[in-house]
Amino acid sequence: MGPGCEMVEELASALVASHAPLMVCTGAGVSLASGIPTFRGTDPGAVWTADVTTMGTNRFFQKNPVESWRWYLGRFDGLEEKLPNPAHRALVALESWKREGERLRNFMLVTQNIDGLHVAAGSRAVVEVHGSARHVRCVRPGCVNAAPEGMLPRDEVDLDAFRAAPDVGTLPRCPACSALVRPHVLWFDEYYGDHQSYQYAAVQVAAGQVGLLLFVGTSFSVGLTESLLRGARGRGIPVWTIDPSTDAAPLGVRRVNAAAEVALPALVELVQG
Repeated sequence: MGPGCEMVEELASALVASHAPLMVCTGAGVSLASGIPTFRGTDPGAVWTADVTTMGTNRFFQKNPVESWRWYLGRFDGLEEKLPNPAHRALVALESWKREGERLRNFMLVTQNIDGLHVAAGSRAVVEVHGSARHVRCVRPGCVNAAPEGMLPRDEVDLDAFRAAPDVGTLPRCPACSALVRPHVLWFDEYYGDHQSYQYAAVQVAAGQVGLLLFVGTSFSVGLTESLLRGARGRGIPVWTIDPSTDAAPLGVRRVNAAAEVALPALVELVQG
């Protein structure tokens, strides 16, 4: 698998030697092989531009819900057609391996992605900490489908009318109270504690118990990765990343310089050995 082979072997050895809980944190790079562009990557479809931090906000949604939904659907519509790739399936296998026999310990997969591919692949202990494209939620406080707990499947609201003729009159609305609904995602101007499904507190508790922290396909550019990395450094636990980026890994993080869909299956093969 190229220059990252020896590092994969070292990571496999570290996993086999550890009987402590394992946390894996994935970013957009894990879904690139499924045809989903990254935000900050170097792939041709990467969409990190100045307007993302303007349009991908609750403030923009409140000001212009029509353009907000147009932007969101332009970026994320069609995710349900995407399929898990070997990286997603390898993480399912890694979870199963970690849970079996004498290695029975806690495992948590935390993903920054909203594409749902970890769930589709069969991961069980997965936290979608930035929300889910499969869901929407009502904007009216107090509604059963509103934050901090409520949401509903996206297919329970009418988006076809809006797709056909984007307008105020065709905006998707809550079936319970007729107020507007919004994507169930963490906008750039929002906080992890805004919705219980993000499970941010549970992630922090679990992070304080793991014996190894593995990042996959992330640029370390969001609050979650900064928090996890800071906690791991404070506890002195091993931190690894799997990513083909040419950028230097954060201080103290060991890198497997390979694509997730290549390195993860190789890693699983080694630990199952």
